[in-house]
Amino acid sequence: MAGSTSPVESGTRGRILEELAVSPKTARDLSKSLGIQESAARGHLDRLEARGLVVPTFRREGVGRPRKRYLLTPQGRELFPRRYEMLLDSVMGELITREGEPYVASLFADAARSLARQIAGEIPQGGSSHERATALAAALNQLGFRCTIEEAPDGTLKIVRTNCVFRHSALAHAPLICDVFDKNLTEGLLGQSGLGLQDSITRGGACCTHLIRLT
Repeated sequence: MAGSTSPVESGTRGRILEELAVSPKTARDLSKSLGIQESAARGHLDRLEARGLVVPTFRREGVGRPRKRYLLTPQGRELFPRRYEMLLDSVMGELITREGEPYVASLFADAARSLARQIAGEIPQGGSSHERATALAAALNQLGFRCTIEEAPDGTLKIVRTNCVFRHSALAHAPLICDVFDKNLTEGLLGQSGLGLQDSITRGGACCTHLIRLT
């Protein structure tokens, strides 16, 4: 994750998002602070609203019509990079120091299985092996991973991931992230064990590849 506080959006709309991250503002407020026409500010706000990044609110201030101010939606706030991995690394380091790695491994395995139970409904119990694996990839993608499914001639399925949401922490704690949390999460979603890690980004690979054989 980047350390910058600038949102993904660039140009005038990015500057509008930065302004709204501070406090709700009207189109007139934005036109003044950004040095653009009020009509142009409204146009940008309309486009951002259509994308679900901002939402208008109305507040009465004294006599007259309520003023229309815009504020960021949760989706809009997610555009701003966060350094979650710094907190996770710090917590992991403290837990390992105080309780030892076996305890943390058990904790991560339980957390992974708990998360799997929360989203297991997205994985069909019937259907073909490929259908189940495809549903698994879709569930993992909803968590931020970038997964595809590959099938070998012998029926072996591979889950190939080109993005890891724990990349930073995994580089420092590969056994806990890759061999414990990741493995238990994926097995929990599949409803079976026997998942094998063939390659991983933390080991210098271009992607993470898990081998599975569904019955």
